[in-house]
Amino acid sequence: MNCGIVIIPTYNEIENIESIVRAVFSLHKSFHILIVDDNSPDKTAIKVIELQKEFSKCLFLEQREKKSGLGTAYVHGFKWALSRDYEFIFEMDADFSHNPYDLEKLYDACHFGGADLAIGSRYVTGVNVVNWPLSRVLLSYFASVYVRMITGMKIMDATAGFICYNKKVLESINLDKIKFIGYAFQIEMKYRAFAKKFNIQEVPVIFTDRTKGQSKMSGSIIKEAIFGVLSLRIKKFFNQL
Repeated sequence: MNCGIVIIPTYNEIENIESIVRAVFSLHKSFHILIVDDNSPDKTAIKVIELQKEFSKCLFLEQREKKSGLGTAYVHGFKWALSRDYEFIFEMDADFSHNPYDLEKLYDACHFGGADLAIGSRYVTGVNVVNWPLSRVLLSYFASVYVRMITGMKIMDATAGFICYNKKVLESINLDKIKFIGYAFQIEMKYRAFAKKFNIQEVPVIFTDRTKGQSKMSGSIIKEAIFGVLSLRIKKFFNQL
């Protein structure tokens, strides 16, 4: 069994999916890929099925009936990967905002560097974001400041979605309790790992905004993050996390 699998949730990523799959499979380090598709109207899943003919032993597809949120897609993928005993499980977007070549940096941080959870961080060495409007940069940056203030975590990029988990981290978390779907999901996963005293390391990466397809950002996702952080802190205070 390959020791690392990259989970890529998709919804209408037909413009990116073939390129991102080929980019991951071109790396020096060998990774498997699991696509979790939410019944994309643009037929993203059909393209993945075509690619499986070429990459039959390392490209996998889970199709869900409807769009159900990023967080639930990752939880679905986590459970799938854990049942197949992958040692390292990655989160990555389909739109090239996360550079596939940085997967090897995250892997090295966990496999060689002792991290239980490695974060591809936009802010650990400054602000490493390309093509975002200033308003989006400020929203993301100060969201992490807010998270640090409320939770006590020292993580500079708490909302990052480019992650490598050692399987023991995911095995220690009750995934059925994870209900958030956007930024709050990313924060919650880090906070639960932090609460269990896992070794969390941030690896500097450059984040580049998508050039193809549409962003899934919405006001409801931002609202969920603001109030979700407070609810997580309260749960931890009452030992209910």
